[in-house]
Amino acid sequence: MPLVDDFGREVTGIRVSLTDRCNFDCVYCHNEGLGDTRGPADPQDEEMTADEVVRLLEVVAEFGVEAVKFTGGEPMLRKDLEAIINRVPDGMAASLTTNGTFLPGRATELAEAGLSRVNVSQDALEPEAFARLTQSGAYDRVLEGVEAAVEAGLDPVKLNMVVFEPTAGYVPEMVDHVAEHDSLQLQLIEYMPEIAGHPEWAIDIDRVHDWLEDRADRIEQRDMHDRRRYYVSPEDSTGEGMVEIVDPVGNTDFCANCQRVRVTHDGQFKGCLNRGDDHRSTGDMSRTEIREAFRETVAKRVPYYGEYLVEEDGEWVRNEEYFETEQLPADD
Repeated sequence: MPLVDDFGREVTGIRVSLTDRCNFDCVYCHNEGLGDTRGPADPQDEEMTADEVVRLLEVVAEFGVEAVKFTGGEPMLRKDLEAIINRVPDGMAASLTTNGTFLPGRATELAEAGLSRVNVSQDALEPEAFARLTQSGAYDRVLEGVEAAVEAGLDPVKLNMVVFEPTAGYVPEMVDHVAEHDSLQLQLIEYMPEIAGHPEWAIDIDRVHDWLEDRADRIEQRDMHDRRRYYVSPEDSTGEGMVEIVDPVGNTDFCANCQRVRVTHDGQFKGCLNRGDDHRSTGDMSRTEIREAFRETVAKRVPYYGEYLVEEDGEWVRNEEYFETEQLPADD
C-alpha cells in the first residue's frame, strides 16, 4: 500500500536525479531545486551508483511506488542509464526527462531496456532562440533526438517548454507544432523565479490558460497535480495535439494533488521541489535506512509549496520572512 502523508496524499511516484552534470547551460535552470550548474562531463564521486539507485527503487516499490522518472542534470550523461532502466522493479513504469542530445543512437536501446516514455526539453523552434536559451548549439541534435524517440516507440514523446518572458512569444508556434504531429505532446512549464532567480522574467500563466481555452477543441482535468489538458487541432488538416500546463506557483490545488517525492543525485530524499531544508540522507544505502528515510520524508511533506508555509504550534502559517525577500508579493 502507498504511504499517505498528513494531508491525505498517497505517494505513488518518485523522481530520481542521476546526476547534476549537464551539457547545456539553460538560462532558467534550477537543477531540480538545487541551483544552476553545468558540471564536468566525467562521472562524479557523489553520484549514486547503479546498484544504489536500483536498491532505492526496490525499497520504495515495497511502499506502492509505481512510477519512476529519471532526471538530472542531464541523465543521459550516465553511460549506465540503460542498465539502470533494465533493472527497474517489475511493475514500476520508467520515464525520462532529457535535453535530447544523446537520444540519437540510444533511444532504441532505452526502449528495449524498458523505458516507456520521454520528456525532451525544447523551448523554441528557431535555432538562434534555442541557442540563447540553452547556451548550446545543439538544436539540430535535439530535433534528431525527438525523432529517434518517436521511431523507437516511446509513447508519449513530450516536449517540455518553460514559459517565461524570453519564450512566451514562441508558445503559439509550439502549440501548432504538436497539433501537426500526432506523435508529440507539449508540456508548458511555469517559470519559478523563487528558485531560478530573475523575477522580472515571470509572466501571468493564467494568460496562457485563457489563450489555450480559446484555441482548444476540448479540455480535460487530470488528477495528478490537478492539471488541465488542452486538445488542439491543426489549422488546415485533421489530427489533434495535446498541450498541458504545469503551473505550481501560487497554485494550492497543484500541491494538494502531488503524489511524488524526489531523490537528489547524491541519494537524498527531497519532499518538495521548492525546499532545500527537507533532505533526508539514505545513509550507506542499507534497505533499513532507505525505508526509514522514505517514511520520514512522506511524513514531513508540507501542504503547500515548501518554504511558503511554516508550522507554528501545530498549524501551518505563512512564512512572512520568505515574503519579505520580495520574491513574491505578500498578497496572494
